[in-house]
Amino acid sequence: METMTKYHIPVLYHQCLDALDIKADGTYVDITFGGGGHSRGILDHLGPKGRLIAFDRDADAAENGIDDARFTLVHHDYQWITNFLEYNTAVPVHGILADLGVSSHQFDTAERGFSFRQDAPIDMRMDKDIELTAAHVLNQYPVGKLQTIFTRYGEIKNARSLAQAVENQRRLSPFTHIAQLIDLLEHVMHKKDKRNKYLSQVFQALRIEVNEELLSLERFLEQVPNLLAPGGRLVVITYHSLEDRLVKNFIGSGNLEGRQEKDLYGNVLKPLEAVTRKPIVPTEAEIAENPRARSAKLRVAERI
Repeated sequence: METMTKYHIPVLYHQCLDALDIKADGTYVDITFGGGGHSRGILDHLGPKGRLIAFDRDADAAENGIDDARFTLVHHDYQWITNFLEYNTAVPVHGILADLGVSSHQFDTAERGFSFRQDAPIDMRMDKDIELTAAHVLNQYPVGKLQTIFTRYGEIKNARSLAQAVENQRRLSPFTHIAQLIDLLEHVMHKKDKRNKYLSQVFQALRIEVNEELLSLERFLEQVPNLLAPGGRLVVITYHSLEDRLVKNFIGSGNLEGRQEKDLYGNVLKPLEAVTRKPIVPTEAEIAENPRARSAKLRVAERI
């Protein structure tokens, strides 16, 4: 089966498959199907009785659907994973894979508005059926809420002045296209800021707000223990500190805050056990071949 697609080059491909420890007759879930590269790899390791259920809220992902009786693609947000797995009589599962990055297809399709490298409408919706767009956030959100978003989701140091600049600009002309936003950001950022990093942080903040990315991840993680069979694996690739912190906390403590609760003997009460002490990161060779893998971190845990 072809694993590398034009739609998306799978990040940490072999490491993910190894981490899943795939059983031929097992049931697996890929919660971020995208171009289907990781899913095809999982199917290659499954026998005739194995199953794979994949999720993707982006309708474009359906174009990469796999014609295989063992495969099911669910067009929905993975935060509702339990409902759909139960509907498909697929609980418990033996492994769950999450590649949380935006797909190459989404970045490279200009009209989706995910990239600051091409001018396009300020959209950023992973699911084009939802109403909220990044343009609406910029044009309608109160200054205080904009500041919170830029601070919390983009970790932007001058979030207050940025939010006020957005307010001043939209009074003159509503935000509609990427070029307008870029022009504003280039005037607001500090001289010591690295341009691409600053733009990436702002776009990340808007994208997370529009798609409720952290909320989806939080709700998903809280469901994982009840979905995995004992010994089942959770394999997650993150691309920024906000995602990674949630995953690390949940694996280490069983909750999103990282708050450890211990039994009478001092053992941490948690449903998962980390398989790797430190996150797995891509090699220099992979980064050279696929620059979008640069910030990837792979964490692996097993259901106790």
